[in-house]
Amino acid sequence: MKLTDRLYKIASFVTDGKRIADIGTDHGYIPVYLLKNNKIPFAILADINKGPLENARKEVRHNSLENKTDLRCGSGIEVLEKGEVDEIIIAGMGGILIADILEAKKEVAQNAEKLILQPMQAQEELRKYLLNNGYEIMEETLENEDFRIYEIMTAKYTGKNNIPEDEIYYEVGEKLLNNKNELFTEFINKKIRSNKAILDKLDGIESETISEKRREIEIKIKKLENLL
Repeated sequence: MKLTDRLYKIASFVTDGKRIADIGTDHGYIPVYLLKNNKIPFAILADINKGPLENARKEVRHNSLENKTDLRCGSGIEVLEKGEVDEIIIAGMGGILIADILEAKKEVAQNAEKLILQPMQAQEELRKYLLNNGYEIMEETLENEDFRIYEIMTAKYTGKNNIPEDEIYYEVGEKLLNNKNELFTEFINKKIRSNKAILDKLDGIESETISEKRREIEIKIKKLENLL
């Protein structure tokens, strides 16, 4: 089995020998890959929808992994009990939804040795939730797939809030700065272009609210440029 670059990068964050849960498993490609390569002993595959879970079941059967897996239909980590798995993958969802999933059954999220998270959007909101609710973001990286740059992070509950010195680090994780790969410059430049496009749309519109918005965006662009 060959994973896409995004899925392979997510799978690479799983610690060898750990029991995992893959939330929103879809076809179950990540846990099946990890099991087939003897990297993990057991996986729970969960999805809120029956269709994707049936796809995962077919993949499990095709690879004769029934005795190493448990498939569950339900919402987020509410299908898990505290201590059932060591590490939890939540990938391919919005950052706000991932935060809601972690909040919905905190004893499970907080007990996990590692959370492996890949938000599709609202990454800033997810970082803000984690850092303001006792989690430490341990690693972050960027991965390119189909002309899109994905942000992947790992986190662990410590009980201590980790408020960054500047709000720009909610948008661009500090661990990304420490782990600048070849995608970092492109990643930041995309953000700069996006913010400049918003400024262009505001051009010629005069009001106190718009002027304040323009100032905020100009400050953000300067902060982003300073990260390069």
